[in-house]
Amino acid sequence: MRRLAAFAGGFSAGVFLVQYLPGEGWVLPGAFAALALGLCVLALPWGWRRRGVILCAALALGLGYSWLFARQVQRPAGALAGQSAPFTATLCGYAAQSDYGARVVLRLEGVPGKVMFYGGEELLDLEPGQSLSGRARFQSAARIRDGAVTSFTSKGIFLLAYGRGRPEAGPGNPNSPRWYPARLGRAMKEQIQVLFRGSAAGFMTAILTGDRGKVSEEAYAALSEAGLSHILAVSGMHCSFFMAVVGFLVQNRRLQALLGIPLLGFYAALTGGSPSVLRACVMLSLPMIAVLVQRENDGPTSLLAALFLILLANPFAAASVSLQLSFAAMAGILWLAPRLYKGLAGGEQRGKVFRFAASTFSASMGAMVFTVPLVAYYFGNLVLIAPLSSFLCLWAATWAFILGLLAVLAGFAFPPLGALIAVPAGLMANYILWIAKVLSKLPYHAAYTSNPYLKCWIAYAYLLFAATLLTRRAGRREYVLAAALAALTLTVTVRLGELRFRSGLDILALDVGQGQSVVLSSGGRYALVDCGSANSWKDPGEAAAWQLRTMGCRRLDWLILTHYDKDHVSGVTGLLARLPVDTLLVPQAEDDAGLRSAVLAAAKSYGVQIRTIEEEELLSMGKSALTVFPPLGDRGDNERGLSILASLGENDFLITGDMDTGTEARLLEAHALPDLEGMMAGHHGSKYATSQALLEALTPEIVCISTGSNSYGHPAEETLLRLARQGCAVYRTDLHGTIHLAWNQEDAHG
Repeated sequence: MRRLAAFAGGFSAGVFLVQYLPGEGWVLPGAFAALALGLCVLALPWGWRRRGVILCAALALGLGYSWLFARQVQRPAGALAGQSAPFTATLCGYAAQSDYGARVVLRLEGVPGKVMFYGGEELLDLEPGQSLSGRARFQSAARIRDGAVTSFTSKGIFLLAYGRGRPEAGPGNPNSPRWYPARLGRAMKEQIQVLFRGSAAGFMTAILTGDRGKVSEEAYAALSEAGLSHILAVSGMHCSFFMAVVGFLVQNRRLQALLGIPLLGFYAALTGGSPSVLRACVMLSLPMIAVLVQRENDGPTSLLAALFLILLANPFAAASVSLQLSFAAMAGILWLAPRLYKGLAGGEQRGKVFRFAASTFSASMGAMVFTVPLVAYYFGNLVLIAPLSSFLCLWAATWAFILGLLAVLAGFAFPPLGALIAVPAGLMANYILWIAKVLSKLPYHAAYTSNPYLKCWIAYAYLLFAATLLTRRAGRREYVLAAALAALTLTVTVRLGELRFRSGLDILALDVGQGQSVVLSSGGRYALVDCGSANSWKDPGEAAAWQLRTMGCRRLDWLILTHYDKDHVSGVTGLLARLPVDTLLVPQAEDDAGLRSAVLAAAKSYGVQIRTIEEEELLSMGKSALTVFPPLGDRGDNERGLSILASLGENDFLITGDMDTGTEARLLEAHALPDLEGMMAGHHGSKYATSQALLEALTPEIVCISTGSNSYGHPAEETLLRLARQGCAVYRTDLHGTIHLAWNQEDAHG
C-alpha cells in the first residue's frame, strides 16, 4: 500500500507543478529530468532506492500525462474559441437559471471535454440525454476576456458557448441508465420541496443533492460567517452520512461493501461529482475493497489514491479550490486529529460527553490546520468561532442528512411516512440555521485579510505551534501557553487593523470587479455608497461587510445608492444579511430592470429606515460631512441618480454614480461645488462621463476608477487621456485592488 502512496503522490506532484508553474516549454524536459533523477536514485541503498525510483517515475508520468492531456483534450476544444459555428451536442444534465436565460453543460460531437452553453429559458424544459443543435459563438473557458480562470477547466469544461438564435432540441437518448442519477436528483429536489418549508427546504436540497440554488441569501450568509458553509457543499462528510445509512440498513460488512461501492458512485453522479465527493467516494471505497480482498486499509494511501484518480480523469482539477480544501482538510484530520484527541483524553477514562467534545474539537482543528491558509488566500477570512460552531452543529448535520434522506426515500413510496420523518429532519435543519445566525452576530466572530496584519499573524501562529511541536518536552502547558500567545497577538492584530482607519476621513473604493462600492468613514461613523458588481464571481455585499468590520464598524449608519443598476445594487441583500444598517438613502425614480422594488423590500425586511432624496441633504459624519445631491436628469437610470460629496475641511471627494456628461453639466450649474482633492470617475471610466468641463471646473487631484473585467471598454482610452492631460493621479481597482485615501483636517492633499 505504501508503494501505491509513493506512486500516487509523485504523479500528483507532477500534475500540480504543471498547473502552477508558468509556461509550458519546461514540462517535457522536466519529465525527462525526473526519469534521469530516477536512474541516479538507483545508487541509493535498497530501502530508499525503491521508493525513490517510484517517486521519480510517477513524477515524470504526471508531467507527461498533463502535457498530453492538454494537447489531446484542451487544445482541440480551444481551437473553436473565437468562432461562431453550428454545433450538435448532448445535454449532460438539467439546465439551470442564469441572469439572461439558462445554462447547461453539453458534450459536443467530435470535441473532447465539456461545454457550458448559455441560451434561453427553453433549455429548462429539456432532459439529460437529449440532443441539441444550433449555432453558437465559442469562447475559451480558460480565459474570460483578459483574465485566466480555473473555475471551468477544473471541472472539465474547456469551452463556453453562447447561443445564436433558438437551438433545436432532438429526442436523443434520455432514458439511458447513464442519466438515472440526474433524473433521481431532480426527483429528490421536487420531493424536498413537498416535505420541507422555508429555509429548511433550501438547506435540505443543498446537503442532499449538492444544489445550493435554493438556499436563501440570509441563510447562506449566516452559515458562511459561522464557518458552517461546508455543510452545504456535498463532501466527504455527506458521503460518510450516506454510508452510515447503508450500514444501518445492512449489517454484514462484505454485503455493505458490495452494495456500498456502486451506491457511492451513483450518489457521486447524482450530486455532480465534485472533487470533494470523488475524494470521499474513493476513500470510503478503498476500505470496503480491503474488506473484500482481506487487506489492511491505510488512510494516507487512500487519500493519495483518491487524488491520483481525480487528476487522472482531469489534471486541471488540481486548480480546483474545492479539491484543495477537501484534501487539505482530510490530511489534517488523518495527521493531527488522532494526536490531538490523545492529548486531550490523556489515556484516562472519560465520559461520553467529554469524548464527543474532544473528538469533535480534534476533528475540527485537524481540518483547519491545513485549510486556514487556503481559506485566507482564496476567500479572505478566518472564522474564529469555527470550532464552536462545529461542536454545536455537526451532530445535528448528521441527523439532518440521515433523516432527510430517509424522509425523501420514504416519500417516494409512502408520502405520509416521508412527511413524518421530515419533521425531526426539519427541526435539525432549522436548529443549524438558528445557531449559525446567532453565532454570526457575535462581535469578532471572524477576522478578514482586508486587515493586512492578519496574514502576518497567520504565519506567526503556524511558526509558534510548529516550534512548540518540535520541542521535545512540550506538554499540555506549552501548548496552552502557545494558544494564549496566539490569542493575545490576534487581539492586537485585530485592533491594529481598526486603528488603520482612524483618519479624519477615510475613503475606500472597494475592488468588486465591474461595479462600484465606496466606503466613507469618519469619527466612528460609516457610510457606504453603492454595493454592486456585474461580475458573478464577486460578492460585493460580503466584501463591503468584511471591510467595514475590519474598520471596527458594527452598524452601518448610511447605505446610499446612487441608482439601481445591478453593478451598483446587486450586493445590497448580502450586505444586509451580514451587517445591520440604520438608514437607506435612495433616489425616487423607478429603474428599468425592476431592481428598486427588490432593494426596498429587502431593506424593509431587515428593519432599515428608507429615505428618498428629493432635495439636497447634509449629513454629519464624525469629523466630516456628507452632502447628498438629488437627481438632476430626466431620462434613464444613470441620469436620475444621486451624487455625494464627502468633505473634511478643505478636502472634498465627489461620487457621481453613472451620470453622463450632460447631467454633469447640470450638476455644475445647480450646485456650487468646491475644488476637489479626489473623485470617483463617472460610470467606471466611460468615455461619456468625467467630462473635460467637469475636470476643468473642479480640478480633482486624484481620480479613482472602479472597474473590472467587462465588455464595455471601461475605462475608455479617451477618459484616461483626459485625466492624464488634466494631471490627475489615477488609481484603478482592476489594477490596484481596493483604493484607500486617508485625509486629516490639516492635510492639504490626499
